[in-house]
Formats: sequence, C-alpha cells, structure tokens
Amino acid sequence: MKTKSIKLISLFLFFVYGSIFGCINGETKVLKNGVFIYEDHEGSIPFGHKFNTFNFEKVKTELDSLYKKTNDLDYLSDIGYVLIIEGKYLEALKLYLEIEKKSPNRYSTASNIGTIYELLGDNKNAYFWIEKGIQINPSSHNGSEWLHLKILEAKIKAEKNLNSNFFFSTSFGTFNNPHTELSDAKIEKLISDIYYQLNERITFIKGNDIIIATLLFDLGNLCLIERKYYEALQILKMAKEYGLESELLNRRIAYTEGIYTSCKDEARFNTTRTHYSNIYNVEKTILLILSIIGFCVLIYYLFNKYRTKNN
Repeated sequence: MKTKSIKLISLFLFFVYGSIFGCINGETKVLKNGVFIYEDHEGSIPFGHKFNTFNFEKVKTELDSLYKKTNDLDYLSDIGYVLIIEGKYLEALKLYLEIEKKSPNRYSTASNIGTIYELLGDNKNAYFWIEKGIQINPSSHNGSEWLHLKILEAKIKAEKNLNSNFFFSTSFGTFNNPHTELSDAKIEKLISDIYYQLNERITFIKGNDIIIATLLFDLGNLCLIERKYYEALQILKMAKEYGLESELLNRRIAYTEGIYTSCKDEARFNTTRTHYSNIYNVEKTILLILSIIGFCVLIYYLFNKYRTKNN
C-alpha cells in the first residue's frame, strides 16, 4: 500500500512538474511498473534523453517479481531496457533474444535488438532487426524509422559523401540562407523525424560523429527555413561540436547569429515600447481616478455649502 501511494504521489508530482516545466514534444518513457525513466526537452533541439536516477537493481528486481506473478512479457522487456541504459548490452541482447523465442514478432523486441546491435557496432544485424520492427509497426517512433535505416545504410556502406542528398534526396543550397522546394508539411515531418532519430543517438553518443553532425546540420537548415532562429543557431553549433567542418556551416552560423541578434534587439525594442506604453496607460488611469475623486469631493463640498446656507 505504501509503495502504491508513493507511486501515485510520484505520478502526480511528475505531471504537475511537467505541466509547469513540461516538454512540447511530450516524449516520455514509463516502465510497466509505473517508474518514469525520462521526459524530453521542449522544442526541436535534440538534447538526448536525460534519464532519472534510480536504484536500477531495485527496479529490475521489482520488474522481475511482477513478471513472475503475471507472466506479462512487458515486465521482462522493460528489464532489458534498463540493462541498455546501464550499458549492459550483451546481457540485454541475451534477454531480448529469449523474449523473441517465447513470443516472436513483438515490435519492442525487434526494435530493442536492433538498437543493441547498433550500439555494439553490428550494423548489418541492426538493419535486419530495425527493418523487421518497421514491418511489425510502420508508425513506430513517430514514423521516423525509415531514417534509422538510412543511417544504418550509411554505416554499412561506410558512406563518405554524407549530405542532405544522401539522406533526403534534396539540397538546401549553398547560400547563407538555406532554401528548399519542399512543402511546409514535408519540412515539418522532416524536422520531427530528424529530431526523433538524433535525440535517440545523442543520448548515447557524446563525441565526434559525422552522421550525427550531418543530420544536425540538416535539422538546423530546416529550422532556419522555418524561422526558428534560436533553435537553428543552437543546432548548427551542435553540428560543429559533433565534428562537422564546413565553410558553409560557418557561414550559416554567422548568418543565423546575425538574424537572431536582430530579432532579439527588435523584441527588446518592442518590449521597451510596450513597457512605456503601459506606464502611460497607468498614468492616464491614475489621473482619471484622481479626477473622479476630485469631482466627487467638489460635489460633496458644494452640497454641504448649499445645505448649510439653507439651514
């Protein structure tokens, strides 16, 4: 009962916190036993999942106990997910392969096996299992797994010419200001798909990675086209941090910084103008109130004077 109460309180606090500081993307991970693993940041900047700190051994023990009581494979699958977070990839792989034998063609099993193989550097097996996962559930991961396959294809082929043409069969030009003939709907879908795939990778990969860097560049270009200047600037800088060396990237960072600074100055001017306008409106209101009070005092004075004279 006590454990249940704690979980209910935690759930309440989680949603209260989320409603105040929450994430517009709304991506969260909750284990079968009610433990919240992460909640993603707001917007299009892929920070990666920030996992909550738990006693993972205790979490795994509880999941295992619930699996034995219910025989629900979701509990067992979540143990594998915790093992991935802990970096115990071989142990997690063994567990998921056992789940696959018990109950073939579960999406979560195929997806997690593919992820583990990729983390282990076995990209061919990763491709097989991610493709299988798409066949089981085409809309998985917000329908972005097609890009996961393109990433694995780049790794398998050791692709040297990584750019937007390779990943998306399009280009954003060579001018300071990127451009595209893609529709607004297609741009929004690409932003969502790239964000999702990058957010997964950045969770585990913090050093130089040319694939991540290239996709960050593309994401930054798309956000810039969408006039999301702050997000575009941060993402383009991340592309540089992840190892992309490009004269075009440098020009676009400088270009975006210029626009963003200009927008901030304009916003500051508008805020100041609004501030003084508000002060002026307050002053007018105060003068009006004082005038009304003064008028009432005058009427009261004249009334009393008239009454005294007649008495």
